[in-house]
Amino acid sequence: MSKPAPEIVETLAAIVGAGNVLTGDDLASYEQDWRGRARGRALCVVRPGTTDEVARVVQACAAARVSLVPQGGNTGLVAGSVPDASGAQVVLSLRRMAALRAIDAQNMTITVEAGYILQALQDTADQAGFLFPLSLGAEGSCTIGGNLATNAGGTQVVRYGNARELCLGLEVVTAQGEVWDGLSGLRKDNTGYDLRDLYVGSEGTLGVITAATLRLYPKPAAQLTAWVAVDSLEQACTLLGMAHQHLAAGLTGFEVMNQFALGLVDKHYPHLRVPLWQQTAWCVLIEVSDAESEAHARGLFEQMLEAAMEQGVIADAIIAENMRQAHDLWHIRESITLAQVEEGFNVKHDVSIPISLIPEFVRAADAALSAAFEGIRFVNFGHLGDGNLHYNIQAPPGIDAKAFVAQHEDQVSAIVYDTVSQYRGSISAEHGIGELKLHKLPQHKSATALALMRSIKTALDPHNTLNPGRVLSA
Repeated sequence: MSKPAPEIVETLAAIVGAGNVLTGDDLASYEQDWRGRARGRALCVVRPGTTDEVARVVQACAAARVSLVPQGGNTGLVAGSVPDASGAQVVLSLRRMAALRAIDAQNMTITVEAGYILQALQDTADQAGFLFPLSLGAEGSCTIGGNLATNAGGTQVVRYGNARELCLGLEVVTAQGEVWDGLSGLRKDNTGYDLRDLYVGSEGTLGVITAATLRLYPKPAAQLTAWVAVDSLEQACTLLGMAHQHLAAGLTGFEVMNQFALGLVDKHYPHLRVPLWQQTAWCVLIEVSDAESEAHARGLFEQMLEAAMEQGVIADAIIAENMRQAHDLWHIRESITLAQVEEGFNVKHDVSIPISLIPEFVRAADAALSAAFEGIRFVNFGHLGDGNLHYNIQAPPGIDAKAFVAQHEDQVSAIVYDTVSQYRGSISAEHGIGELKLHKLPQHKSATALALMRSIKTALDPHNTLNPGRVLSA
């Protein structure tokens, strides 16, 4: 991209209004990622309010050869939605596009614009008598457009799938500024290539998602949560199999947390009163939903836990007595990430492994890292139900965490990702590639796959206008 002429800022202001083009000191929150790991410098931030304005902004930037960085709630973890350091990129913020367009009760769908906050969508669905099941730690500030652009996962993937499975249609502005209206809400449409699935997970590199039609589900008659102590990951995997057998489609969440991760929560947030964490190496958080009744759900749940106890699979278990207790247990799980921040800089990994191989993977990775870095600490937790582990590394005690990460992050990640590849896993389960994993992807993705991806990028965005330097290197 050539250096943009100052006229582009005036052109954008004429499209969206001068008050919706930010420059200078107004840019700080748009230029830094949520983790504080990346900070860029934007030419400006443009905030369109309609799909037509997005299309005209993209057309103007394409004509001027100015690159655009689409941004939603800016809660991503791989630096995929902040500008580079050139000062030549325009951040395209979709936050003003937050309208509810339609709820179709009979079709069980909801259509919202890209800037709609995830928690607001959950509430809107609830008020209409439905469930929208996507649930993440950042749901109070992340947006639907960003969720879809990164194919977000969360805590209920085991039952409802990732964001891709929850999406029935999209509205997208192409790199040329044309609008594709794919908001049909159809569950069956075999009329060629699936453009929806192409744009979901593309991290803003192929087009700008401006609206989506999403699946709704009936609200469950009952929802129960249990906190279970197990001695090993093998037992956690065995318990998962028992949960599938006893609870079937009622199993909606199955989270695993190691003792050190829960110890961090207990250390930094003692008021949360973490249960059972000192008794065993791992704890499991299980959620079951039932369409019949709470009594039916509780009966199945207790039957499963009793069988697991008799077989020596679990050491202890607590079933939440009400929604308040269930919320408190989930709050402990969601506080692990915040407790890591309190403990200091750490190296994060969002990996997926075939569930049956996760215990072996953890043993192998733990051993390799412990041999390389004496005293290293493991913050392991995640969505065991779908094979997604957040395998994070804390510096040894007594060592400056920031300095440790700065000096050793690449080596730590190389060990982790090499072990992931040995067990036929993925180096990104739900966070995406962004900029942080850009240089790692060619080492863990086949040349054929990368060539196909480049062909798609070149075909849809030949001038590399949309989010360059993300997912694929220039």
